[in-house]
Amino acid sequence: MKAEGIAGMTPALVILVLALSTGTLALDNGLMRTPPMGWLAWERFRCDIDCDHDPKNCISENLFMDMADRLAEDGWRELGYVYVNIDDCWSSMERDANGRLQADPKRFPNGIPHLARYVHDRGLKLGIYGDFGTHTCGGYPGTTLDKIQTDAQTFADWGIDMLKLDGCYSNATEQEKGYPLMSQALNATGRPIGYSCSWPAYQGGLPPKVNYTQLGEICNLWRNYGDIQDSWSSVLNIADWFFTNQDILQPAAGPGRWNDPDMLVIGDFGLSFDQSQTQMALWAIMAAPLFMSNDLRSIDARSRTILQNKGLIYINQDPLGIQGRRLIKEQSGVEVFWRPLSNDASALVFFSRREDMPYRYQTSLKKLNYTAGVYQAYDVYQEKLLPAFKDSTDFVVSINPSGVVMWFVVPTKQMMGDGKLFGGDRLAKPTHL
Repeated sequence: MKAEGIAGMTPALVILVLALSTGTLALDNGLMRTPPMGWLAWERFRCDIDCDHDPKNCISENLFMDMADRLAEDGWRELGYVYVNIDDCWSSMERDANGRLQADPKRFPNGIPHLARYVHDRGLKLGIYGDFGTHTCGGYPGTTLDKIQTDAQTFADWGIDMLKLDGCYSNATEQEKGYPLMSQALNATGRPIGYSCSWPAYQGGLPPKVNYTQLGEICNLWRNYGDIQDSWSSVLNIADWFFTNQDILQPAAGPGRWNDPDMLVIGDFGLSFDQSQTQMALWAIMAAPLFMSNDLRSIDARSRTILQNKGLIYINQDPLGIQGRRLIKEQSGVEVFWRPLSNDASALVFFSRREDMPYRYQTSLKKLNYTAGVYQAYDVYQEKLLPAFKDSTDFVVSINPSGVVMWFVVPTKQMMGDGKLFGGDRLAKPTHL
């Protein structure tokens, strides 16, 4: 068994240390005090611009209106999924006569302001994509240094609520100037616009090339690592990178400033049911933004159940905003993750890398460095309250191959009397709404 980092401390001490370590200043726009949630086009729909032959799936106003309808009508909005985010390939290949970005006139005939009103009328928010560089990654007009103020004001004028700024076709020196300048320009518009920076992903994601203190002061969230793909190997690769580097990444996160391991691909084609549960659980432990990239018009019921699990969302949206950690890597292929939550609660994830059969993993809260006492656990996926047990009591969890067991753990003195941890009004309203 390999214990990781600060796992030897008691939970109370760890929470204090982590809370102090997350004292970095955050971007002062008051936004995204909990991880943002919504839908993002890229992984599922990429740069499909062939509306003549693929009108249902091409990057067009119809696609985003469809997804806004689904978020508003299928129970997503009430859970916190409120962002409808455009990614690359939305714009015309040329700026207009005044040097402003403009939407492709064929695929967005009514323009972005019309789409923003459509989204806002449904109680949702609209995000858009830009690129600090000469071109976007898809070859569309980028935002160079001389266009930062123009583009920021354009987005504000259109009613945009979030900007993802990519970094293709620019160098490190230019990015060092451009990303902070866009932050200033967005704030200067007077419109609240959440700011997602891809800057660290282009600089290797780690110090000394990446200054996470500075990022926390200029961005609400940032992409640290490469793009996710619709495959289990991609999900696992991203999770491994984040938890391998948790001592660096964890202190950078907190209310208003989040590490972003990229989109949820649950409901697409590459993950099994257990692997889908694993991605959702690990993203919740990481206090990650929850941006689905799937087709909400045809998503299957089991994927919807995972993505709409109130317990998982409750954990992800915990107002303390402390990113969780991997505690243990066992030789058996089992790993244990932990995240401290408000009111002395915590989340545990037991994950199996095994590929053979369900594995029965035995441990106790004492072995996981919980303080002495009596606890109650709620199985988040089984939606089942477990009998109270002492920290010293051994227990066994059966973990499916590439699957997880996830618990919400509270000292019995903090337990709600009826045990309805996440039902009805007990689901706290996410603070990014």
